[in-house]
Amino acid sequence: MRILVVGSGGREHALCWAIAASPLCDALLCAPGNAGIAEVATCLPVAADALDAIVSLARDERIDLVVVGPEGPLVAGLADKLRAAGLRTFGPSVAAARLEGSKGFMKDLCARHGIPTAAYRRFRDAATARAFVRERGAPIVVKADGLAAGKGVVVAATLDEALAAVDAAMVGGAFGAAGAELVIEDFLDGEEASFFALSDGENVLPLAAAQDHKQVGDGDTGPNTGGMGAYSPTPAVDAAMQARIMDEIIEPTIRAMRQEGAPFAGVLFAGLMIGRAGPRLIEFNVRFGDPECQVLMPRLRSDIVPALLACAEGGLKHVDLRWQDETALTVVMAANGYPGSYATGSEIGGLDRAAAVEGVTVFHAGTAAKDGRIVATGGRVLGVTALGRDVAEARQRAYAAVERIDWPGGFCRSDIGWRALARAGATP
Repeated sequence: MRILVVGSGGREHALCWAIAASPLCDALLCAPGNAGIAEVATCLPVAADALDAIVSLARDERIDLVVVGPEGPLVAGLADKLRAAGLRTFGPSVAAARLEGSKGFMKDLCARHGIPTAAYRRFRDAATARAFVRERGAPIVVKADGLAAGKGVVVAATLDEALAAVDAAMVGGAFGAAGAELVIEDFLDGEEASFFALSDGENVLPLAAAQDHKQVGDGDTGPNTGGMGAYSPTPAVDAAMQARIMDEIIEPTIRAMRQEGAPFAGVLFAGLMIGRAGPRLIEFNVRFGDPECQVLMPRLRSDIVPALLACAEGGLKHVDLRWQDETALTVVMAANGYPGSYATGSEIGGLDRAAAVEGVTVFHAGTAAKDGRIVATGGRVLGVTALGRDVAEARQRAYAAVERIDWPGGFCRSDIGWRALARAGATP
């Protein structure tokens, strides 16, 4: 098969890395890709959000399967355009992508179908939103309705923080059109986890759970980011909890979307809070997580391509996936200043030395090759990923690799995996 992956981040590098290993893949292309992806795929300079250009590229290159990585093109309707052109596509329709494209839509769907999530209200007026915040008190969660690159959520510990979040979105325009409507919901207590499942619109296949580290600083401090690290599996989701997640959240959602005329085909990513009452849905994403994809793909023993193809054309019930018993852990290296303003163009050295550490793969997220050098082009730049017998060994290997990377322009959290280590009684 000739396969095209759309996107340029760490998620897409992990997908390309896994797809390239498939005996079904004769040629692998990526648009636009990055310096790391160029090692396993042919990168073509077509932006992921240039929808018509992506369709033309897939036609011209006689692509057999298109795998759409990021959420933006899916919410904008890329999968619909590709399917209309007769191209097999992994990724949901624009109608199904509303699960991520509108937090209000997602919450309303949950309310209609009894899917457990936090109590909420939707707002288009700042004054009404502020009044609701004062009425409910803190802690409380303020979310931009639309896509905000993982940064549109404020978990406000105080009333002042919540009011400031309302004003930043609705008055200051911090998230543009994505923040014109807000979802304000009750704070959920517990432990966060990410859970992934594939669907062809009717059948559902569970993948695995992971735990992300959203906040920029050690100890889960500072502003939210797109993700500073992850590990999989997570002790927060054992076999019994996975069964509950599937029964109470994933399968009812796939059923609901089909009943409402927007069948979901692709990967459904549930951001969960697991507390005393069981799993509660925080949010849905309609693509693989980043950096969660960087820990899922190394753990997957099976060929990923038949599963992606089954989601695109049906028949997922005939697919079975096997997983490594080992733990995978990713440490994200980001540009100094991220998630605020940051510089690009700084040189990164030592990548070969890092990849030489046992069990380590370095996934690129925001890089480019320039005059024989690797330079940073984004906020989150590298995902240093390691496999190990457990979280402690995977973490030791990942940070050993980080130490070998020569990049004064970047930083990382030093405590990825701390919750799992604390559960095991180890020193985080």
